Amino acid sequence: MTELRLERYRAELTAYCYRMLGSGFEAEDAAQECLVRAWRNAGAYDAAKAAPRTWLYAIATNVCFDMLRSAQRRARAMDLVPAAGPGTPLGAPLPEPHWVQPVPDGRLFDEGDPADQVVLRESVRLAFVAALQVLPPRQRAVLILREVLRWRAGEVAELLGDSVASVNSALQRARAGMADHDTAAAPAPLDAHGSALLSRYVDAFERHDVGVLVALLHEDATMSMPPFTWWLRGRADIGAAISAPGQSCEGDRLVPAGFANGVPAFGQYRDGEGFAWVLIEVTAEHVTEVTTCLDPARLFPFFGLPMSFAGRARTTIDSSRTNTEESHGRRAADRAPS
Repeated sequence: MTELRLERYRAELTAYCYRMLGSGFEAEDAAQECLVRAWRNAGAYDAAKAAPRTWLYAIATNVCFDMLRSAQRRARAMDLVPAAGPGTPLGAPLPEPHWVQPVPDGRLFDEGDPADQVVLRESVRLAFVAALQVLPPRQRAVLILREVLRWRAGEVAELLGDSVASVNSALQRARAGMADHDTAAAPAPLDAHGSALLSRYVDAFERHDVGVLVALLHEDATMSMPPFTWWLRGRADIGAAISAPGQSCEGDRLVPAGFANGVPAFGQYRDGEGFAWVLIEVTAEHVTEVTTCLDPARLFPFFGLPMSFAGRARTTIDSSRTNTEESHGRRAADRAPS
């Protein structure tokens, strides 16, 4: 099996490992390790016993199981503490391994059938990935393979070296484990109406027009700011928080950077310097969730944005695949196992 044939699986293996591990950085390391192991053991591969994709996913699953043996469970703020109120202190930040981390869509998906892409992007939403992390690794793998990637029970049994009955039992337990967690369906893909609303939100943010910002929020919208467990629910509480005296976001800029976890992503710049990574979930009518990740030193290079920005952000949001996403895809395709 040549490097080129292995490389074609990188994006989907990274997406699989991301759902398993909850971190884009760890997912890329895991996918790379999978391809390296496959390349080194290509001579032992027997096409009569397993299809190439099954063989690679088996390697990737074992890599993820190894990485999860002593790992901290990753989560969102909503999974850790109740919602705060306006004026509540942020508290102490939690270390990075506590958090489900964002990842650019361009590192996870190649072009394919649009209907399939919608399903796959829903399965990397932060809420869904965080819910997966409550499951034991084996149940997690079974649920992803069966319900996200639509593998047959026999195929999963072959991959795991188990019986079909055992796989079906694990799937039932995984479904039960996910039942109490927020895995509500994602908003519809960003269309012209959603793009226009998002542009209005970004423009209002940059002008610090709190009235417009609040009007664009869903009444049950959420706002979180990892690595702090502080988070807010509801238009009224979010409005009170962002309109408080000395609100520090005044004058900040949002630079569009494609899509991450299936939703529009932005680099937030303060005084021209990278400050935060922002994910905004939006429907045609409202902004439903804003996640502001305060780890620019790691996330900006990962998403391909400069740490300094002298210009002004554009506020016309394109609902199609962006140049940033495409550049990530090209970079991933250029790498080969070593």
